[in-house]
Amino acid sequence: MKNLFETVKLKNLTMKNRLIRSATWEGIAEPDGSITDESYEIYRELSKGGVGAIITGFTSVSSNDFYFGGMMRLSDDKLIPQYKKLTDIIHAENCPVISQLALGGYYKGHEIIEPDEMTQTEIQDVIKLFVNAAVRAKKANFDGVQIHAAHFFFLSRFISPRFNHSKDRAKILFEILDGIKNKVPDIHITIKINSSDFTFGGLDENESLEICKKLSEAGIDSIEVSGNGTSVAGIKPHVNEAYFLNFASKLADEISPKTPVILVGGLRSLATMQGILNDTKIELLSLSRPLLREPDFPKLLQSGKLTESKCISCNACYSSKSHRCIFRG
Repeated sequence: MKNLFETVKLKNLTMKNRLIRSATWEGIAEPDGSITDESYEIYRELSKGGVGAIITGFTSVSSNDFYFGGMMRLSDDKLIPQYKKLTDIIHAENCPVISQLALGGYYKGHEIIEPDEMTQTEIQDVIKLFVNAAVRAKKANFDGVQIHAAHFFFLSRFISPRFNHSKDRAKILFEILDGIKNKVPDIHITIKINSSDFTFGGLDENESLEICKKLSEAGIDSIEVSGNGTSVAGIKPHVNEAYFLNFASKLADEISPKTPVILVGGLRSLATMQGILNDTKIELLSLSRPLLREPDFPKLLQSGKLTESKCISCNACYSSKSHRCIFRG
């Protein structure tokens, strides 16, 4: 029997419980990727709240990525001291931290180039961007990195048959994985991937399952299951939680315990989360919006003061500065 509040050990990670803060967009970094004082305070509060590990918000691997404003970046060595300060803040609370490495789009000038238009040289350039960012993450004392291949950002589009018509679309993921393993062998490498693109002509569950199985064989350390159409509104405890559960459970049946599966999406109650752990081979659960509402949600659950999140899934946080919950005082 697995328990939500037991110590878990993964490669390069020791977590005090099975709860992970899933990467959540803040959008308040400086244009060059510098971290603001507000960001430091957000992560200080999260790390004090009792979560087992933290995955930072979208962190671009490129200085030439204009997908949206406010992105953190690990694209320049001069940023390493600021990110080392961030990891120090989080580690002070006995909490490991993973940098979510991402690319919004591949740009020529100020125009995004779609996968079908890219040369092999440009594809190799992207691989190097991810590997070099992972090296910087290690120098900044991150415990792990997450390859962001979900939500129709660059890598998600690259592996989707809707946008890329090459024969081996997923090859880029394995080359990034191999590059990071070779350069930074003692860091946890996870990936966030769509269970499905949920769109005509996109990546479907069968192909995603096969990619994930091959990633497991290639030595990925964990896989977080997501999908397009995240942040579903109107989630209610015990009613419609865990909307990626079926795929994540099927994947865990295939690759666990070699490769732990992380489930994100609509988790709101202690009973549901504990049930998932004991009824499936899923090892870890990750939260986003509930931790915007209550950064100390894990401590409140463990103490028995709460059994359900106060988050009502209204998604108003996405319209607020730094994506804060509008109901917090």
